[in-house]
Amino acid sequence: MSLIVAKWTIAEYHRMIEAGILSDRKVELLKGEIVEISPEGEPHAYSSSEAGEYLAKLLGERAKVRQAKPITLPNDSEPEPDIAIFQPLGREYREHHPYPENIFWLIEYANSSLEKDLDIKTKIYAQAGILEYWVVNLKKLNLIVFREILDGDYATKLTLTKGIIQPLAFPDVSVAVEQIINS
Repeated sequence: MSLIVAKWTIAEYHRMIEAGILSDRKVELLKGEIVEISPEGEPHAYSSSEAGEYLAKLLGERAKVRQAKPITLPNDSEPEPDIAIFQPLGREYREHHPYPENIFWLIEYANSSLEKDLDIKTKIYAQAGILEYWVVNLKKLNLIVFREILDGDYATKLTLTKGIIQPLAFPDVSVAVEQIINS
């Protein structure tokens, strides 16, 4: 007997949130499935918070840097990346979360969620057209950079432990890898 998984649309997911059905759970919508979010340990909370502040200072008014808030993707997904760097559209975000066309790049910090972030979320973000996706592996203290979407997946994967990286959206900005990893 095969399992049949109930799939949810973003609209149905929003209705559940508004009705308070999910108020006592930390979840996100991934490809129509409501998935539990792993709790943050101290290294995760510290590193993502420090990196978010660093990026906000580095980018200034050119972009918004938001932590652990939803983004809305067309593939019935509404994940909550640890850090989203997106267009500063002001009050427009009172009406909707950032869409793929608003997003410059995303960053996830992974310890227990590493498999989900490297497999499921990589595909979701590439298929949604997110041009750049970074994963910080908190176990190995490295930064994995995904770029160049090809056939619904990222064609380029770089693993860095130090040095400087220029985000695709801001080639004139130099981001210190150590500041993102916070090793």
